[in-house]
Amino acid sequence: MPSLATSRPRELQHLNMDADKKKRGKDRGGNLKSRLQCRLSQATNTEELCFEEMSQWSQSLERLLSSKYGMKIFQAFLKSEFSDENIEFWMVCEDYKKIKTSFRMTARAKKIFKLYIQAEAPREINIDHKTRDVIRRNIKEPSTVCFDDAQGIVYGLMERDSYPRFLRSDIYRALLDSISESGKI
Repeated sequence: MPSLATSRPRELQHLNMDADKKKRGKDRGGNLKSRLQCRLSQATNTEELCFEEMSQWSQSLERLLSSKYGMKIFQAFLKSEFSDENIEFWMVCEDYKKIKTSFRMTARAKKIFKLYIQAEAPREINIDHKTRDVIRRNIKEPSTVCFDDAQGIVYGLMERDSYPRFLRSDIYRALLDSISESGKI
């Protein structure tokens, strides 16, 4: 499983649909393509997303996740399918591996376990019971690798399931078409 240094992008909020507006039926942004283009262009005002970068996303999940904008768009796609806990967990694990102090590592490991790993967790990921038990034991004396098995499982799920759906999605195709037509967003 590739380990990529990523951080939780703040601009991602611009890509996510406003749930309250959506519930009230007042999302006036037009169709999905135009809303995404508008939000992406707001988030990318200092750098441009080019066709070459975006077309590389289809080569592998690793390429997609190593792209700042690819990560944002993939996460927005997963959120639209109500399955963003996997990418969220993967990103949290990447951040967790950067922790240097044992006190912070212990506290963060417990939070990650409660939020993603334990049965009936608020953002529970789909892992087997054996992996869950191994992690439960590992967090008693946490290390940078205590979530690696679960992170590998989640990466595999995204690679086999979510990623191919993303490449076939209207979001990806519309953005790819838009960029190829205009040369840039």
